[in-house]
Amino acid sequence: MPEGHTIHRLAADHNDAFADREVRVTSPQGKFSDSAALLDRRVLEEAEAHGKHLFLGFADLGWIHIHLGLFGKYTWGPAGAMPPPTDTVRLRLANATSYADLRGPTTCALITDAEKQAIHDRLGPDPLREGDDPDRAWRRLSRSRTSIAALLMDQKVVAGVGNVYRAEVLFRHGIDPYRAGRDLTRAEWDAIWADLVVLMREGVRNNRIDTVRPEHTPEAMGRPPRVDDHGGEVYVYRRTGLPCHICSTEVRIAEHAARNLFWCPRCQPA
Repeated sequence: MPEGHTIHRLAADHNDAFADREVRVTSPQGKFSDSAALLDRRVLEEAEAHGKHLFLGFADLGWIHIHLGLFGKYTWGPAGAMPPPTDTVRLRLANATSYADLRGPTTCALITDAEKQAIHDRLGPDPLREGDDPDRAWRRLSRSRTSIAALLMDQKVVAGVGNVYRAEVLFRHGIDPYRAGRDLTRAEWDAIWADLVVLMREGVRNNRIDTVRPEHTPEAMGRPPRVDDHGGEVYVYRRTGLPCHICSTEVRIAEHAARNLFWCPRCQPA
């Protein structure tokens, strides 16, 4: 499932290609046809993201709410290269310069302002949203016996963090992923939040996840670069059995809260 930086990048891409302009809205697949007919040839005012939720706003008509889930994906291109519509495309946006095709999302629905606000209300603060308050997350996790690894993946606590950022930020701060939220200090939480803000902004900018510090890059360490379809240079994510870049201990994996958890037992001691 895409992490929050991907959704914020999609919001920026929608704003660049379509905001403040009339757009053609269609649903070749048919599952969004009624709503598409209402929105077709209307002006898309803005796109925004909160966690893993994308919202496309049309004045007085509401918002297209999109959640990619596990299988959703976008195809983008110039209008001149737009392919014929197929029945796999749930939503197509197009104008004179660009097109965007959405396939396989978990959610693609036209919602009201009130319904959109209800989604915001149930989500935790997002490190990529200006003004979101990390105190909201601290109030929840500081009282919880649940592991910090599970809490970081709970979108009601922190919105947008997925398995990669969870594993990497805990490694970067030397925190045992099984430690209970209430055993975290406020200074540790503030450092985690600040680091997520920086790492996820870099993810939006570069459209990939890189989490290693300058002294641990392949060039600095004289090691081969990581080869993985899931992103860039990382410390522990999907590095099971490989030596830790810092201490050479084998990176471990375990199933935790229905997801794979990666960590270094020496750098993140219990």
